[in-house]
Amino acid sequence: MSHTVVTTTTTTRSSSGEGFLNLGYTRSVQGLLKIAQVVALLIAFLCAHCARGWTDYSAFRYFEVVTLWFLIAFLIFYLMYVFRLQSKIPCINWTMTELLHYGVGTILVFTASIVAAVKSGGVSELEAGSAFGFIATFLLAVSIWTSYKVTCGSQPTSASV
Repeated sequence: MSHTVVTTTTTTRSSSGEGFLNLGYTRSVQGLLKIAQVVALLIAFLCAHCARGWTDYSAFRYFEVVTLWFLIAFLIFYLMYVFRLQSKIPCINWTMTELLHYGVGTILVFTASIVAAVKSGGVSELEAGSAFGFIATFLLAVSIWTSYKVTCGSQPTSASV
């Protein structure tokens, strides 16, 4: 007896998973949060940097350094995810790295915003900068919550057979 075996192979490609850019990330909650954080930190930095009549130079230099540092850090994270660079370095747990940066950033930006609000001396630009610092703090806290939810969220406990 003669048997004939026919094998059919189907290849499916997903356009969202391939390519150089991850444009879906720009429309995701995490991507939009990073854009909002970068914008809020940029406005906070520019308000403090362009203000005339500083009452306490060291306090506002601290505010500028903190806002600029985390502005650059979160912009780098955003560009990493848009250009899919995190997949090229798999040895680093990027979710936990971001969670750590968000935690430190929230504490330092909140502290800098409090210092800027207290030392503003009625200068409206400095008050606006500290207000945007508080907005950035809120956005960072939301990012901590979403990162924690992704990292440590509920896991299925039962295995389906």
